[in-house]
Amino acid sequence: MKNILITGCSSGFGFDAAKYLAKKGHHVYASMRNVSGKNAENAADLKHYANNNHYKIDIVDIDVTSDESVSAGVAHLPRIDVLINNAGRGYGGPIEAFSSDQCLAQLDLNIVGTFRMAKAVLPGMRANGSGLIIQVSSVAGRCALPGFGIYHASKWGLEGLSESLRYELSPLGIDVVIVEPGPFATNFFGGIEPATEDDIAAAYKHVGEFSEGFGNNVTEMFEDENAPTDPMIIVRTFDKLINTPNGSRPLRTIGGLDFGLQALNDAVEPIRLSGLEAMGIADCDGPAA
Repeated sequence: MKNILITGCSSGFGFDAAKYLAKKGHHVYASMRNVSGKNAENAADLKHYANNNHYKIDIVDIDVTSDESVSAGVAHLPRIDVLINNAGRGYGGPIEAFSSDQCLAQLDLNIVGTFRMAKAVLPGMRANGSGLIIQVSSVAGRCALPGFGIYHASKWGLEGLSESLRYELSPLGIDVVIVEPGPFATNFFGGIEPATEDDIAAAYKHVGEFSEGFGNNVTEMFEDENAPTDPMIIVRTFDKLINTPNGSRPLRTIGGLDFGLQALNDAVEPIRLSGLEAMGIADCDGPAA
């Protein structure tokens, strides 16, 4: 069984994954911000679940937007076998209506946060010559819609960072994979950070109308019991990737509603592999079996 560190465990995929993977016998280090504050109840829930069932879940207070918090949180942990970079949040509204600080905050959380976490666990993984990093992106990292440009920028950036990291770490025995969830019945949409410049946003009525309609459509999907919107789809994807041997893990895995983007991934994959072959680095596409 493995030591698994998961970020963003106060709710959503992270909360569910901590319970599921602990039940599978792994030692889970469930991290979140404000363990003694606003997330105290959720942290206690995970601990009670672990204690009542004799599972291994340790709560770790980590704010992925802070170098100091990440370093302090990881310092006392044993070597991590699997890192699931799940922490994240979306910003929604017309691009022009955001402040520079908001744009930087979105990129800091969704891109730099994963960099901080990887940087913290990689010395141990390199020393051991093995490891797995699961980067939680989104189908929003493979397409773009009006009203989500700042969020798209963060997820497209995360895709590039993760793909390059895969090629760099593969020769060291460490695998990097990307999971791209569609919309799921989590609190993601309820937690979207809006643009602050309302006067500018008012000039983009069409963007607001699209976003409202899109949100309504997604909410209806959540109420359809036949739609693939159960968050456990992603949790089981994590588990499957953890149990997949080196040399067999795909770079990208979409889970849930894909809006046809699986076809994009399928079409791009041969081109990606051909590019690696042409540059003489085809053997860097994941560690060998």
